[in-house]
Amino acid sequence: MEAVIVLFAILALVLIVVAAAGFKVVRPFQKGLIEVLGRYDKTVESGLRWVMPFVKRIIKVDMREQVVDVPPQDVITKDNVVVTVDAVIYFEPTDPVKLQYNVANFILAVTKLAQTNLRNVVGDLDLDAALTSREVINAKLREILDDATDKWGVRVVRVEIQRIEPPIDVTDAMHRQMKAERDRRAAVTEAEGAKRAAILSAEGIKESQILEAEGQAEAIRRVADAERYQRLTVADGEGQAIERVFSAIHTGDPTPDLIAIRYLETLQGVANGQATKIFLPLDTTGVLASVAAIGELFKEGQPGTTGEGTSRP
Repeated sequence: MEAVIVLFAILALVLIVVAAAGFKVVRPFQKGLIEVLGRYDKTVESGLRWVMPFVKRIIKVDMREQVVDVPPQDVITKDNVVVTVDAVIYFEPTDPVKLQYNVANFILAVTKLAQTNLRNVVGDLDLDAALTSREVINAKLREILDDATDKWGVRVVRVEIQRIEPPIDVTDAMHRQMKAERDRRAAVTEAEGAKRAAILSAEGIKESQILEAEGQAEAIRRVADAERYQRLTVADGEGQAIERVFSAIHTGDPTPDLIAIRYLETLQGVANGQATKIFLPLDTTGVLASVAAIGELFKEGQPGTTGEGTSRP
């Protein structure tokens, strides 16, 4: 009886251990695939799950984004230059069922696929284009890998080329070419600077001369305007003086005798000058007649002269 009890206790303990072994924990970043006797049954989300031991089993699939490192490899470019290229691939599972059952080793499969297509993409470019077109290579390779891995339940997020290294001799030649190009650009830039400086200097001299000429022309114009204004002012003054004299003469109503006396006084003033020649007006007949009349008057006023209104002694 005791042996039977012990046997039942052992059997119960075994059943408890087996039942406890059926509890599985699915993490938040995982999905569980339930198989019943080797056949896919369903997909479960994260949490505590119990599967019947020996009948069912659960396969956990990591759904996080992952990275695959593509080993370096030699690639021949379009212009027959051997370069060493490597890359990294970022992918995330989208269908755990396809990822589990459609490909045996996804990491190996995507690595070989990336190496093959990397040779094709880089091989269609020459060396200069391959070195300067990493974004183009990344985009083309990502598109090819994304299409190829769709049946594996994976989405390729991005592909990044880590390095593209040409041989040492080609690198040295590129460095020399780059230095020569930079020297050429420096010489061209210096020549353009000197040319621009000469042009600016010539333009400055030209503008300075133009401004100086304009200033001189303005000065000449202002001097001419001032002289013309002065002449007009003097002429206006002389005209006013002549008008006043003329008006005074007409107002005073001078006699021919007075005019003749003023004429003689004027001639006396002219004769006192340093001039060697004296020009007299052409029409002097009336003035001389007045002078003669004045002389007659003086003769009549002297003693011993005869004339009207005088008495002989």
